[in-house]
Amino acid sequence: MFSFIKKKLGWGAAQPESSPVEQPAPAVAAKTVAAPPATPASAQPQASPATHPDAPQAPSSPAPERRSWLDKLRAGLRKTGSSIAQVFTGTQIDDALYEELESALLMADAGVAATEHLLADLKRRVKETKATDPSQVKSLLIDAITELLEPLEKSLVVGLHTPTVIMVAGVNGAGKTTSIGKLTRHLSDAGQKVLLAAADTFRAAAREQLLVWADRNHVEIVSQEGGDPAAVTFDAVQAGRSRGCDVVIADTAGRLATQLHLMEELRKVKRVIGKAMESAPHEVLLVVDGNTGQNALSQVKAFDEALGLTGLIVTKLDGTAKGGVLAAIALWSRQRHSAVPVYFIGVGEKLEDLQTFSAREFAQALLA
Repeated sequence: MFSFIKKKLGWGAAQPESSPVEQPAPAVAAKTVAAPPATPASAQPQASPATHPDAPQAPSSPAPERRSWLDKLRAGLRKTGSSIAQVFTGTQIDDALYEELESALLMADAGVAATEHLLADLKRRVKETKATDPSQVKSLLIDAITELLEPLEKSLVVGLHTPTVIMVAGVNGAGKTTSIGKLTRHLSDAGQKVLLAAADTFRAAAREQLLVWADRNHVEIVSQEGGDPAAVTFDAVQAGRSRGCDVVIADTAGRLATQLHLMEELRKVKRVIGKAMESAPHEVLLVVDGNTGQNALSQVKAFDEALGLTGLIVTKLDGTAKGGVLAAIALWSRQRHSAVPVYFIGVGEKLEDLQTFSAREFAQALLA
């Protein structure tokens, strides 16, 4: 579920989308949606939706929209899942099974460290449960993957600050601006007044793409043609404060983690946001393409070192994504001072294709 302080809201009903088209770009779009007063900031965000004091009890089965989304997730991970599932078609649990499983996990982009961790954990579970059938081992592996991924399962919380400032980064092609558009729609549908900052001023048509999303979602946007990214974000945060916005989302320029001078520009944007509002940005999100395998982990490490990430959005899990990289990210996250949660994962282009991350759902889809 999508979390707010004192209130948890699910995704709204999906709306039909049309392909973005170029349109004239005013400096500030005037259209917006009225929002209720900000929720009192008396509660603190929790580590997991399941442990939030105001969280509703989990339903016995997911809603139809969620089931449809889970079907897409399973379909996207089918190639990986089939490779791993084949390991458990034998008749006995032996060294050959574990060797095949090791190869399957490595091919799924879990990485060496996460693969070794999962195999050690699995062998422990097999010994403790005295499992004798390979099908039992498959269930135990789902449990092991779920436990590894659970620290990544956390709800995005807004409302502690007015506005909540969210800085979004990611390399070009990861689906960053599209994810911002979908997130904006869900926030708006939940009654939040959102302001966008078009700070991706270097990528061709990035500003125009975000303007289309702002118009489609009926929210305000601050943009400057060819403007300095830091200046745009500063103006947006100031505008968000003066206009009583609940959330300000800054679409920052797509960067390659290997280009250090470009990463320094992102650091500057973050510093300037802090000058516009003390304690901001409150969330620093990275959008990563699920198809990039271990390169996704490299991106997470690089952007975290530069910006101090607070969350991830993993996109394009409906394509050739192998999915095991989330295990690698989870293991790396354990070595960090705090976990970098996966707030959302995407399995397609439609609005409803961006959904909250569930460790067990993902583990089950990975081995479906």
